[in-house]
Amino acid sequence: MATLLERPEDAVSATAMARGFSAKLKEIASRQTDRLVVFKDNQPAAVMMNVQAYQDLLDELEDLRIEAISRDRVASYQADQAISHDTMRSLFTQAE
Repeated sequence: MATLLERPEDAVSATAMARGFSAKLKEIASRQTDRLVVFKDNQPAAVMMNVQAYQDLLDELEDLRIEAISRDRVASYQADQAISHDTMRSLFTQAE
């Protein structure tokens, strides 16, 4: 698992963030920096990241959840309770 803070330059204090917010935002938006971990009282308080990087993270998480569901379904598959594709289609096809 990746650590929250891989490089010291990814850390910024809340005070420094408040003073240089515009510059830090430009760093994140332009992807010069992957993420910034904002510290308050020497504890991580927030993480700032590029919108596309955040979307990529959400997409990957969704893919992993789908994969986990698929593995569970394959593990519990019972051939004697399965129905054919044609039967399933006929159940959901509306009469014309």
